[in-house]
Amino acid sequence: MTQTIHSGAPAFPLDQWYVAGFAWELQDVPVARTLLGHPVVMFRTADGRVAALEDRCCHRELPLSCGAVEARGLRCGYHGLLFDHGGRCLEIPGQERIPAKACVKSFALRERDQILWIWMGATPDSKPAGEPPAYAVHSDERYRFGGGVYHYDAPYQLIHDNLLDLSHLGYVHLKTIGGNARIHMNAELRVTQQGDVVTVVRHMPDSDPPPTYAAAWPFKGRIDRWQEVEFHPSHVRIWTGAMDAGTDRLDNPQREGFHMRGFHGVTPETETSAHYFWTIATNPHPGMEDPTQLVIDQTAATFEEDKVVIEAQFRNQQRFGARPVVDIHVDVGPNRARRVIERLRAASARAREACEA
Repeated sequence: MTQTIHSGAPAFPLDQWYVAGFAWELQDVPVARTLLGHPVVMFRTADGRVAALEDRCCHRELPLSCGAVEARGLRCGYHGLLFDHGGRCLEIPGQERIPAKACVKSFALRERDQILWIWMGATPDSKPAGEPPAYAVHSDERYRFGGGVYHYDAPYQLIHDNLLDLSHLGYVHLKTIGGNARIHMNAELRVTQQGDVVTVVRHMPDSDPPPTYAAAWPFKGRIDRWQEVEFHPSHVRIWTGAMDAGTDRLDNPQREGFHMRGFHGVTPETETSAHYFWTIATNPHPGMEDPTQLVIDQTAATFEEDKVVIEAQFRNQQRFGARPVVDIHVDVGPNRARRVIERLRAASARAREACEA
């Protein structure tokens, strides 16, 4: 199920906020990434403002990411041109006059809840439609969290497919969050959609706790387990967890027990590669040693396993070419998400065509 790309049309939905990184990545050096095909350099100014520019000096085209962050902006590492957060050249060493054309393209970059969001417009004059999404988990005193960044040599929608279909846990993640594969494949599944948001809910009552759960929470025996996946075009939120079997309803939004709340910012690099920005938050049990680092480490281990599978999947798609595939019951969520992406991509194409007409 590779993404359909139409010649001359945007490969991805535009006029969207996408995850570009995390606030803690912007220290005293610039950060370079290619996002939706655009080479971008990000940095933080002395007053704490975050900025994103095209990663190309307008003088001799050295990547600006090879330069240095200073109090007023980013200085090119070749001839020392200094650019501010908006891409305007502030200084040319040895030259008083600054040409009007001495500027580089800037992108709207926002920092919210320790997540960096970049606006990718369909047209040159596209402006952000409101602020980027909030993610209150990162400031919720009940949780502690950590995260990281992966690079995938695979299209970003293969990662969406993986996140929206957690039935694979029993086969791919046996040493961490897996559990009984048969229970996973036969779990009660409910898929709903509201606008561009697709939600997949899976309940697994009366299960054995998988290794990560058992190490992080003092379960008495068997558990009632849940997985709630919320797909947005720019990111995926996953709430998983468990409680002692029979202690509460699985549909109670205030249910107790062991919780893991995952943030997954899946951003295309190119049509065949992607960035995966993730965090995992958990609620430490007061009677146990803080399991946060354990949960972070084991979550990272599961993502390493997923990365191996997804990249191998894509290599095989390239090797065999376009072939028909068979859908099964667990594909409802991923297929709905793909339809959302294609509809938004088509809308971006129409917006661009109207601008160019």
